[in-house]
Amino acid sequence: MRTVAHISDLHFGRIDRAVVEGLVADLMRVAPDVVVISGDLVQRAKESHFLQARAFLERLPFPVMVVPGNHDIPVYNVFLRFTNPLGLYRRHIARDLSPVRVDSDIAILGLNTARSAILDFSEGRLNQTQIARIQDVFGALPPAVFKILFTHHPFLPPPDAPGTRLVGRHRLALPALEACGVDLLLAGHLHRAYSGDIMTHHTQVARSILVAQASTATSTRLRNEANAYNKIVIGTDGGAHTVTLEVRSWEGAFFTPGLVSRYRRDGGRWTLVHQDTGFRPADARTA
Repeated sequence: MRTVAHISDLHFGRIDRAVVEGLVADLMRVAPDVVVISGDLVQRAKESHFLQARAFLERLPFPVMVVPGNHDIPVYNVFLRFTNPLGLYRRHIARDLSPVRVDSDIAILGLNTARSAILDFSEGRLNQTQIARIQDVFGALPPAVFKILFTHHPFLPPPDAPGTRLVGRHRLALPALEACGVDLLLAGHLHRAYSGDIMTHHTQVARSILVAQASTATSTRLRNEANAYNKIVIGTDGGAHTVTLEVRSWEGAFFTPGLVSRYRRDGGRWTLVHQDTGFRPADARTA
């Protein structure tokens, strides 16, 4: 059994400090095997913002994997945006823009989807080299190894907003994800937490791939959701992979369990076998 803490959209430079402290405390309690951060560590790609983000990362006594998001690219410094868009990110956060971690049970790959040389650089894109890297990292691994790909920009839209713009060139990447047996896709960007099967939206996909989106962990830039992150527990049951996705939400003083969704891969397809909204009637809570 492995536990992954999936965090996204920290936005240092526009954070709630109480939430940051609560997040660190909650991660200490959860004690994940690895922390995956899917981009937007800072708000405006200023050096002071990156220094704050760096200080946060240094407080975490766990392995951390991270990729940048569009907010990690300068907005107002146009020269820097085009000549060295991720220079400050690489100086203070991570030089590797495509981190990988592989052992006998789990393989995790991150890809940078942030792009500065497109008209709307808030949107993201994959390229052919990155698609080939998916194949290089995951292609030779046996089916028993659970395979996770994380990016900043999403592959699956929210259930109530199917027209949401997805990561560019995702249609070119989907066949590689299928062929390599990727099990789980993690992303952020939308500041909304939801999960589902890639097949529910991409009808051309023949392989069931689970998706987990994370809300903003610490930013004040909320979109009708509380600050939250995903606690993901990966296990097996009767030889089949299981994934329990727990949205841990900020409730004003600490992070608490919210929606819990348990999936099991049966016959090559992910099935939602149990879901708990976390809601309890007042009389049940006080009984």
